[in-house]
Amino acid sequence: MAKITYIEHNGTEHVVEVANGLTVMEGARDNGIPGIEADCGGACACSTCHVYVHPDWAEKLPEADSMEEDMLFFAHDPKPGQSRLTCQLKVSDALDGLIVQMPEKQA
Repeated sequence: MAKITYIEHNGTEHVVEVANGLTVMEGARDNGIPGIEADCGGACACSTCHVYVHPDWAEKLPEADSMEEDMLFFAHDPKPGQSRLTCQLKVSDALDGLIVQMPEKQA
């Protein structure tokens, strides 16, 4: 189980525990956190679960694969080194304390 902080674009924080094996996107969906739409349901076929990973975490996450990189091209205001799709981030104890912030809007 990992405690993840989701920060809405307006600064509202939601700290939730997400079970290992789920994705960061599923954690947001299951806890009713606004700002992550996840239109494709986690298939990495859209960019509506885009977030900015806190700089302290950017180097700790596995690198995005080519499919995620391609989808980030369609995200609203992507930021190199910080933009990730939450459907591609698998929760484990290693993500305990992760902080992500939603963009102003999803693509």
